[in-house]
Amino acid sequence: MTARPAIDFCDLAPSYISAIAPYQPGKPIAELERELGISGAVKLASNENPRGASPKAIAAARTALDDIARYPDGNGFELKRAIADRHSVAESAVVLGNGSNDVLELVARTFLTPGAAAVFAQHAFAVYPLVTQATGAIGVEVAARDFGHDLIAMQHAITGDVKVVFIANPNNPTGTLLHPRDVRAFLEDVPNRVLVVLDEAYNDYLPDALKADSVSWLTEFPNLVVSRTFSKAHGLAGLRVGYGLAHPAVADLMNRVRQPFNVSSVAQAAAVAALADDAFVEQSRELNRRGMEHVTAGLGKLALDFIPSYANFVSFRVPDARTVYDRLLRLGVIVRPIASYGMPDFLRVSIGLPEENARFLAALQQALSH
Repeated sequence: MTARPAIDFCDLAPSYISAIAPYQPGKPIAELERELGISGAVKLASNENPRGASPKAIAAARTALDDIARYPDGNGFELKRAIADRHSVAESAVVLGNGSNDVLELVARTFLTPGAAAVFAQHAFAVYPLVTQATGAIGVEVAARDFGHDLIAMQHAITGDVKVVFIANPNNPTGTLLHPRDVRAFLEDVPNRVLVVLDEAYNDYLPDALKADSVSWLTEFPNLVVSRTFSKAHGLAGLRVGYGLAHPAVADLMNRVRQPFNVSSVAQAAAVAALADDAFVEQSRELNRRGMEHVTAGLGKLALDFIPSYANFVSFRVPDARTVYDRLLRLGVIVRPIASYGMPDFLRVSIGLPEENARFLAALQQALSH
């Protein structure tokens, strides 16, 4: 029997899919310990809440486990209602996601097509170009200003082919923050045919005085989508649950391409409880504030430049960043190299518990002294 010729399966996929460089997540603790034969490693690479999750959320998740033989509520009624009540919007304005990454992808799948374009900033979240490329659309990267979004330049980049603009505020991985008046002015200037996605994954870490009243803008700007997540301050990263808020007509279109069971029953239950635990989020914010002061003071003592951050991480410049990263790994401390963001001389470290922050600074000093 004649053997069939080998197939290059990349030829079966569109060229814009085969050209994608997959997203690289932070290195897991178990993987590092297995590779190096060590124990007690500390992960400060993925901007997780070092306190864990709200005890109320954990209790709700455990209760939900009793019913995991059943499919989750595909419409997410209880969680949608809790989100709508919290933000004073209609339930029809809420889109649930398997993390806010899913919401970003839903925007791209709904509104981008081959030949269309999306605008995002240099040094912005890696998922924006990924979801854009996955639709065959063209990504338009606008040069950063002081490691943050240059909204004026982004406005100038909006041509007739542009259908979506992604803005992260605060931005990941740089931690920069746009003033609410500047974001609002941008929205006022953007053509209403262009959807603006305001990614506020780290919004809960901002002091109230710095928060934009972005949800209220939805009534004025029907082309606005605000995305939020339970993965950061709420501590539910492992359950993958986020949401988008949008004009009901926009939300309806996104829900047409959303997988009906994209958020599990356990995640929905935990998120409802987490959303109601304001005290836990406030305590997490305060822990992060103190930790940020500790870490940035330590970076200063080591004479390292860093980007002032409004999130739960800080990016700092270090000579021979890849070598320092590898040395930190051998010392049992996982941080994040961000060369893929066009920042090869920088590492990003998440703010941890006080003892984790101290261990990072001690390990960094040792790594730099080689």
